[in-house]
Amino acid sequence: MLLLRPRPAFGALFGSGLLLAAAPALADPSPALDRFSFSVGAFSADPKFNASVSTPYGTLQSGDIKPGRVTMPRITADVLIGDSHGISFDYYQYRRDYSGGVANTTSLGNFGSLNTFGNATVNTKLDFAKLSYKWWIGSGNTVLGLGAGAAYYRATLGATALAGVNGQVRTLNESSSDNAVAPLLEVGVRHAITPDLRLFADASGVWKSSGRFHGNIYNASAGVEWFPVKNVGLVLAYGLTNIDLTRESGSADSRLKVRLQGPSAFLKARF
Repeated sequence: MLLLRPRPAFGALFGSGLLLAAAPALADPSPALDRFSFSVGAFSADPKFNASVSTPYGTLQSGDIKPGRVTMPRITADVLIGDSHGISFDYYQYRRDYSGGVANTTSLGNFGSLNTFGNATVNTKLDFAKLSYKWWIGSGNTVLGLGAGAAYYRATLGATALAGVNGQVRTLNESSSDNAVAPLLEVGVRHAITPDLRLFADASGVWKSSGRFHGNIYNASAGVEWFPVKNVGLVLAYGLTNIDLTRESGSADSRLKVRLQGPSAFLKARF
């Protein structure tokens, strides 16, 4: 009688197959999320800003200005770790110069007053970047994300004006720049109508109440993602950003207040 015994290699392979079949498969993330995504685009906003620039003779104030629509570059990236944890990155830059008539009088106490007249130029620039951890709650077509992290911002304010100081006409040419890191909180919602058509809404807040350079930055946006091909899609959104930053410098402070509102468009790659 001939007995057939399995070869050791075949037995090991057969046993491994049974173990693989018995092991549970890794769960797929929500169809509203990507393992990795990278977006490049622009934010087209209709800004309203108010700048105060400190000078040796007092504070030069622009008042509320609407300089016209501006387009800002923006980059975002998201990485999903496991099925419910992620890292998010965002960067944009606001830059705008305004030239126009400014009539302003600032009291200098016992030293008289600072009177500006004619044309003045106000220069503003803000670089903003944030890095945050997100915890996504849910595994179906709709997920809620809660995030916390840190934001880096750098603001530059400058002004050039013709001014009268105690009866003498002088040209003011002042600039101040500073940067800071501040904590931020985020909340977001993602909903997949289909794997290639998704809706989203996000809100975040940054605040720093102490230090020489402090203030707050708030963002909110909502939009839609559409992927005509598997890994490349188009993102359209509408957003609102409110910025209020103050740089303390002795008796005169510089302050930048900007409100940005408008649409954004991004080209998004996902993997």
